[in-house]
Amino acid sequence: MAKIYLFDWGDTLMVDFPQYQGPMCDWPEVDIVSGALETLCHLSEKAEIYVATNAEDSSVEEIQLAFARVGLAPFIKGYFCRANTGFAKGTARYFEQIALALNAEPQNITMVGDTLDKDILPAVEAGLSAVWYCPETLSRDNGKYRIIRTLEELTQ
Repeated sequence: MAKIYLFDWGDTLMVDFPQYQGPMCDWPEVDIVSGALETLCHLSEKAEIYVATNAEDSSVEEIQLAFARVGLAPFIKGYFCRANTGFAKGTARYFEQIALALNAEPQNITMVGDTLDKDILPAVEAGLSAVWYCPETLSRDNGKYRIIRTLEELTQ
């Protein structure tokens, strides 16, 4: 098990409703992705959990408020976004900056996300382990990153 997990926000831990704009904490409805609560509860017993997001509509405080609305905030140790890393997600530098901020070796961090080009490939390039959460895929793990169809697979 990784010592540190980074999770993408939209459509990895919380549902990204396309009909709403602005900070998610202000949306009329919010919801979690199936298995998110159980997975974070389990993983948080042995690992640190952070959110690594590309969200531009929300400040760190607003991100935390959104997670509090759905009961996931107690499991999350911190939040990373462009505002506090100085880099856009989707670049290796973004993940390198997070590793520096956490004072952690990249190989001790696992990124979990649903977008191959913004979550997975740049994390691998930065030396992190990566898990592509892709409920619709029939692909197999390719050796560079793991592929899961449910979040609960992270606890096995």
